[in-house]
Amino acid sequence: MSSRAPASRSQTSPLLPCTCANLRRAARAVTRLYNRQLRPTGIEITQFTLLMALDRTGEITQGKLGKVLALDSTTLTRMLELLKKRGWIQEKEGDDRRFRLIRLTGAGRGKLRQSLPRWKVAQDRLQGALGEQTMDGLGRLLLRVTAVLSTER
Repeated sequence: MSSRAPASRSQTSPLLPCTCANLRRAARAVTRLYNRQLRPTGIEITQFTLLMALDRTGEITQGKLGKVLALDSTTLTRMLELLKKRGWIQEKEGDDRRFRLIRLTGAGRGKLRQSLPRWKVAQDRLQGALGEQTMDGLGRLLLRVTAVLSTER
């Protein structure tokens, strides 16, 4: 008995036996979609995601932001440096010097507002391709995957 799943006619890539490989392939395709839409605003989806997260959380420590986005400290530090250079975020020491607090600047909020319509085009395009019910289910499933795996060490 074969463990291969039947390919649908619209499927251009085979289902690989590795869930991680399938997730990463899908993530690259989705990233390309969003980056193409955001390109005219001079921002990439990784930067947009940080601005959106900071807009939602308000001032937050780098550690907590890393947990919100499931990013390691080194990657997050590198990403934040670029946003700081562009004047989109501001950092300050917390009450405890070991913690840095991060928040959006006015320029960061402006960049987020400028980019939001282009992001929405990508979001709507993906939802149009998948359908609203699948998109909602995918969002819930991805939250579950992140939650389950974030507790593992």
